[in-house]
Amino acid sequence: MKKLGFLFLMAGVVALSSCDYQKNNTIEQKDVNEGNERVYGDGPDAPARQLQQQYEASPEDAARPTAIKEKLYGQ
Repeated sequence: MKKLGFLFLMAGVVALSSCDYQKNNTIEQKDVNEGNERVYGDGPDAPARQLQQQYEASPEDAARPTAIKEKLYGQ
């Protein structure tokens, strides 16, 4: 019984030690879109340009999801 417990303990240690098996499986690649304003806009760390544009919500925009919910769920 002790040997079986020791075997399970060792199997657990081996299984847990292999969890980090891909830490060295990396590759350094050149960014082919580096400097591309269409991809990165103002820069890789800059906020998205779309955030600068704000649109006013119309009453039709609020009514449409309600109509869809009523059609799908019958409320």
